[in-house]
Amino acid sequence: MQPAPDEPKRPRRGIRAFFARYGRMLWWLHSFYALGLGIFIIIFARKGFAHARWLAVTLATAWIVVILVFRVFGSGSDRAFEGRTAKIRFYVMTYVLKNLYQGMLFFLLPFYWRSATLDTPNQWFVVALGLCAFLSTLDVVFDQVLMRWKVAASLFYFFTLFACLNLVIPALLPNSRSLVTMTAAAAISALAFWMMHVPPRNLGRPLVVVGLVVWTMSGVLGAYFGRAGVPPVAMYVSYGAVGPQILDDGRLAVEATTLHRSLVDELHAVTDVVIPGGKGDRLVHVWSHEGEVVDRATSVDPRAFGPTGTIRLRSQLEPDTLPEDPTGQWTVDVMTQDGQLVGRAGFLIIE
Repeated sequence: MQPAPDEPKRPRRGIRAFFARYGRMLWWLHSFYALGLGIFIIIFARKGFAHARWLAVTLATAWIVVILVFRVFGSGSDRAFEGRTAKIRFYVMTYVLKNLYQGMLFFLLPFYWRSATLDTPNQWFVVALGLCAFLSTLDVVFDQVLMRWKVAASLFYFFTLFACLNLVIPALLPNSRSLVTMTAAAAISALAFWMMHVPPRNLGRPLVVVGLVVWTMSGVLGAYFGRAGVPPVAMYVSYGAVGPQILDDGRLAVEATTLHRSLVDELHAVTDVVIPGGKGDRLVHVWSHEGEVVDRATSVDPRAFGPTGTIRLRSQLEPDTLPEDPTGQWTVDVMTQDGQLVGRAGFLIIE
């Protein structure tokens, strides 16, 4: 069968013929390789929090590469490749960028996974982070969608930068308060997003300066009011339980998940919190019954316990704070003073 007159003839031999025939398959194979590499990075990230400071170098490199891609090749329908050399430059730059994103996003996942609490709003931040990590391994999507449109690329970088800085700032500046870290990360991310779209030469214009201030403050306010939806990395609860009696050394005599209501005259909660970034936040225990707050224990008696960077919190539910009918599902939440959920211990009171 002869090819149609307007159909370009494919080379039959050599490297060009090989890539013409199997090019798309090779892209997908590379995507599976990138996903496997990401899993290896997740395992590596579990070895320690100290490696997080290297993300700062990766973030700066990625920002420069993103700007160069759109300065050189344009955005959307204006994007153009003049000759084979331009295409090679584009794919080399996006290949470097994909590897940078994969390294950052897969490194972040175990930290956010440990800090998130299932069935709460902050679990969706981890879902979004995992989706971004997965997209960074899909060469076709990354090259043809994310790196085709400047807005999409800058939003992708904005989210990655914000997520990274929440981990980088405590690594570089220990004992940082979680809310301060998050608002600073939002401000820096907003500035980076702005600089991707507005050339520095325009910063001398009053309207541009006003727009920059409003945009940055919007990012900060968004982080402040949306703080319940962001896990307070790198803190997490490694152990949490409730029981009717506590021993002299601070341990529970019995760890209970289900108790009869006759035992609720004396209930104690014990939680171990890992704080690799230092103790920048004051933590509290919030006792809730069927989703309604019953008691907020601010005197949780934090003490160093176990491995370095772990503290044990203890609190007691006062009998006079119990509802008239205490049966039902209970939770003890470890919260920061600013309302971010660190972790949760649950138990059930039966009739």
